[in-house]
Amino acid sequence: MATKIICVGRNYVGHARELGNEVPERPLLFFKPPSSLVGDGDPIVLPPDSGRVEHEAEIAVVIGRRARHVAEAEALAVVAGYAPLNDVTARDLQRIDAQWARAKGYDTFCPVGSMIPPDVDWRELEVICRVNGELRQHGRAAEMAFGIPLLISYVSRIMTLDPGDLIATGTPEGVGPLRAGDTVEVEIPGRSRVRNPVVVDGGAALAPAEEG
Repeated sequence: MATKIICVGRNYVGHARELGNEVPERPLLFFKPPSSLVGDGDPIVLPPDSGRVEHEAEIAVVIGRRARHVAEAEALAVVAGYAPLNDVTARDLQRIDAQWARAKGYDTFCPVGSMIPPDVDWRELEVICRVNGELRQHGRAAEMAFGIPLLISYVSRIMTLDPGDLIATGTPEGVGPLRAGDTVEVEIPGRSRVRNPVVVDGGAALAPAEEG
């Protein structure tokens, strides 16, 4: 069980631009709470106080051993594996709030698939997202502004990483809305997938979703 879910914002140029942002000079970090974690087949629950919830397909790094002040050249030694992760985001609330805890932190807002072994070149990893079978996102780890070894090293200089912790490495362009009745899947192609139905919290009506 992860004690921390550390997420990286704006780590793909295309995604930063589609939201009108620049890629930061250093990794932009935020947290999702462990209570947001769900697995394959569990529902994503749309909260009644948001009218625009979006998918964000990501490659998650699963930490395998306690780590602090890890050099970039040695960072992959602390990796237990990788997993597909959906950084579900209440986009309207993210734009309203000065920080992202509410927009990113709802229960069920972090679906994670099964872990794949670390015996793969991280630069060859890909992530895709489909909603109702339609391709929405496709990104390659090699396209990240900050690569996985750098991210591990950077985070470990700020906080101790414990076994089971997750680092969500950012989402490629193509984020879009989720609506009740949708099925969203995030996949590391041919290796692992997390697939989740989308439901409304307690049957409460959502505000009309924005188009686009």
